[in-house]
Amino acid sequence: MTIDIICPLYNAEKYINNLHQNLKKQKDVEIKNINYILTKGNDNTEKILEQLDCKYEVIEKQEFSHSLTREKAAMKSNADVLVFITQDIIIEREDWLANLTKCIQNGECEASYSKQTCSNNTIEKYTRERNYTKESFIVSKDDIDNKGLQTFFFSDASSAIKRETFVKLNGYDGKNLPTNEDMYFAFKLITNGYKIKYCADSVVEHSHKFTLKQLYKRYYDTGVFLKQNSYLNKYKVNQTGGGMAIYILKRAIQDKNIPALIQFIPNMAARFIGMMMGKIS
Repeated sequence: MTIDIICPLYNAEKYINNLHQNLKKQKDVEIKNINYILTKGNDNTEKILEQLDCKYEVIEKQEFSHSLTREKAAMKSNADVLVFITQDIIIEREDWLANLTKCIQNGECEASYSKQTCSNNTIEKYTRERNYTKESFIVSKDDIDNKGLQTFFFSDASSAIKRETFVKLNGYDGKNLPTNEDMYFAFKLITNGYKIKYCADSVVEHSHKFTLKQLYKRYYDTGVFLKQNSYLNKYKVNQTGGGMAIYILKRAIQDKNIPALIQFIPNMAARFIGMMMGKIS
């Protein structure tokens, strides 16, 4: 099956060279196009793209949308599989892409996403452990009663979708989503009878060091998303929220991770308050 990779970029000069080289190293796959969509910034990303002889288009900052920018590129594709990635992932293995897409090729599912690891010793390390387990699994409509909202967990930091299915479901429905466009589409997939696979053998490193202000903004945007898509609020959150907080605290204590323990209360507060303020905005 042919693959088109779609990757939005913004001030990506510290990422783009390694990212592109690692994409080119992927084995046992047929990459048709690597499509970069560069939002105008203030660094040398475009010069590096030119040096690498990459295919890219440039858009104004006000044109960028988490959902619409990806949707526009996807609808132009005629590949069999769409692969969405973000600029800040580090691809660790040459079989990352094959392991991400073979489940779509063999008919196990219509969409898939990679395991994400974190290289820094922050609270994010533990959220990655909780969200990205050691074993692969497939979710479908049958899992909603058990998993609740977690059934629709999906990350386009590294994900693949059968293009025919993406088009059939009308992508993101032309909506300008502030965040969580991946969950929006995952909900459509699952509720329409399709399957999503978590591929534990397709690994990327995806690390951040968010300030409390940045963390608050991320969860505020998620709160806004859940307000705008209130139908999601009817699904139970049995494996998120409090369960995540308890897991983080236990793991930080096990590791004697003092910086994470110091950050625990303000970090959880930024998430909770941001989410609540977004929902009532």
